Amino acid sequence: MSKLNFKNSDKILIVGGTGFIGRHLVRRCLQDTSKVSVLSLTGASEKLSGVNYIKADLCDKEMLMAALKGKAYDYVFNLGGYIDHSLYFQGGRKVIEAHLIGVMNLLDCLERGLVKGFVQVGSSDEYGICPAPQKEDMRECAISCYSFAKTSASHLVQMLYRTEGFPASVARFFLVYGPGQDDKRFLPQIIKACLKGEEFKTSLGLQLRDFCYVDDAVEGLVQAALSPRAPGQIFNIASGVPVTIRAMVEKIIQIIGKGTPLWGTYPYRKGENMALYADVARSKELLAWSTQAPLEEGLEKTIKYYRQVFLK
Repeated sequence: MSKLNFKNSDKILIVGGTGFIGRHLVRRCLQDTSKVSVLSLTGASEKLSGVNYIKADLCDKEMLMAALKGKAYDYVFNLGGYIDHSLYFQGGRKVIEAHLIGVMNLLDCLERGLVKGFVQVGSSDEYGICPAPQKEDMRECAISCYSFAKTSASHLVQMLYRTEGFPASVARFFLVYGPGQDDKRFLPQIIKACLKGEEFKTSLGLQLRDFCYVDDAVEGLVQAALSPRAPGQIFNIASGVPVTIRAMVEKIIQIIGKGTPLWGTYPYRKGENMALYADVARSKELLAWSTQAPLEEGLEKTIKYYRQVFLK
C-alpha cells in the first residue's frame, strides 16, 4: 500500500474526535502533525497532550460559528453524530438533524476556501436492503432516519464537489471494531460476557457482516483525505470479507476459552439486511488502501484491551 501522510504544517479538525474511532484518528494524525483540533459536543474525558479541544454543538449554528471563528484547517474529518435507529415519529427527526443539519452547519462555518480535503463519515446502513456485496454506485435504500440522514449527507458533499469543487469525499464504514469501543456495542458486550464466563443473549447470528479493525479504518480515512483521486467519491472502508455474527462470536469464545451464547433469544432487527458486506475494489484502486489486520489478530488485540479494562 502506497501510504500518504500529512505534512507537519497541516492543520486538522476532527469533529467527533472524542468518540471511539475519533480518538484513534487523533493519535494517527499526531504521528504526522502537532496541529490537531477536536470538536465535540461533550468534551473529552481524557485529553491527549498537544490537542486543541473545542466544545460545540453541530446543531447550534451560532455556537459552532463562534467556536470556529478565526480558525482555518487544511483537512476536516466529520465523525459527528451517533447511531440511533429510532423511527421518525419516535425521535427520528432529531437523528436527522444531528447528521444532516449538523454537517450543513459545519460546512457553513468552515473557512471552506482553505480546506484541501473534507471527509464525511458514512455508514453501511445507507445501503439498507441492497444486495451484497454492496458497491458505492448502488442506489442507497435507507431503512431508518439514521441511514436516511447519512445518505443525504453523502449526496450533499458530492453535490458540493460537482457544483463548487469542494474537495469532499465519503468514507462509508461497515462494522469497525477494536480497543476503546463503547461497551454498549455488540463486540465489547460479547467479549465482556465471555471474559466473565457468563451466559449471554444473542440472535441466531446468521447475518453476514464485514468487520474492519479500527487502525485500518482510520488509515482509510487518512487516505481519503489526502488522495488526489478521492474528492467527489464514496469509498467503502471495510475488509470485503463476509463473516457471520455466529462465527464472530465463536471466534471470541475460542480465543477467551469460555462464554455461553443463548442463540436465538434476540430476534433479528425489523428490516435488517442479512448480508451486509462490501465491495472494496474502489478503495483499493483509487486510495491504494486495503485492510492489513487479519480478523483473528484484530480480535486478539481487542480482547487483550478489554481483558485489562473489564477484569481490573
